[in-house]
Amino acid sequence: MITLNTYLNEKNHTSPAIASAVSTIANVGVEISKLLQRGALADIHGEAGNQNVQGEEQKKLDVISNDLLLDALSANSVCAGVASEELDDATPANPNGEVLVLFDPLDGSSNIDINMSVGTIFSILPYQNQGSEVTNNDFLQTGRNQLASGYIVYGPSTMLAITFGNGVAMFSLDPASNEYVLIEEAVKISAATNEYAINASNYRHWLPPMQQYIDELIAGKDGVRGKNYNTRWVAAMVGDVHRILCRGGVFTYPFDTKDPKKPGKLRLMYEANPMALLIEQAGGLATDAVNNILDIEPTDIHQRVPVVLGSSEEVERVKALHA
Repeated sequence: MITLNTYLNEKNHTSPAIASAVSTIANVGVEISKLLQRGALADIHGEAGNQNVQGEEQKKLDVISNDLLLDALSANSVCAGVASEELDDATPANPNGEVLVLFDPLDGSSNIDINMSVGTIFSILPYQNQGSEVTNNDFLQTGRNQLASGYIVYGPSTMLAITFGNGVAMFSLDPASNEYVLIEEAVKISAATNEYAINASNYRHWLPPMQQYIDELIAGKDGVRGKNYNTRWVAAMVGDVHRILCRGGVFTYPFDTKDPKKPGKLRLMYEANPMALLIEQAGGLATDAVNNILDIEPTDIHQRVPVVLGSSEEVERVKALHA
């Protein structure tokens, strides 16, 4: 068996600094996994009683997970700074650090109280101003600059998916040893699929091209696509992306007209970029329906974008309709 520690440090998949940051995140993931296993017994259910920078009500475990990751990464000398979806601004750490870490501490936190899958998403960027204290602007790099990205999904088992830009590896957490064990080293997504994930309750707010795309899928074998499709929706991006990496599919949270000030629901830096890198490295595509996610120039660390990612045939169809 190959553990995550062996994969990072002995198989030379990445640099010592990146390996150290990933190890820190993975270790915190073990703590979060244990809290989720205890559930209500650990007093992690319910609201925290405050909102995050996005104006969303925080769950208790949102705050706990955020604090665990923030404290652990800030204490790691390789981290120059940390940015969280839950905090207004980036947190400076070690000015001489080599990397910047961004994370969504608990994606899909509305699932906590009903015992469904949630996850932690992370992205690692190079730090280019050694000796200076980190600011928000240091994080404004395109997704192409990511040194690594991944997620930990907390489900019936806890699993880690990660890429360093040379393919996607998947690990499963052994609860007996608290070690992540490699289960697949070259994850690939099929080009074709018959599964899609979308929040259909927003149909009336979508642009006509997205409405047309979903209409085509619903029409099934009697429509222009000539085959039947199934809907799968976890209500946590990390769960839907994990399913796509395991068996293909397409996930989309498209632009809608509910709030013109918000071009999308998902955050570019904390969700879209890290997941886009994983999907591309597994052979899929990731766009905002027109442009490649990884090529978007960020203007704010909390910038939102529409997202369409997964099996290439479906992502290309969405892009063609929007074009």
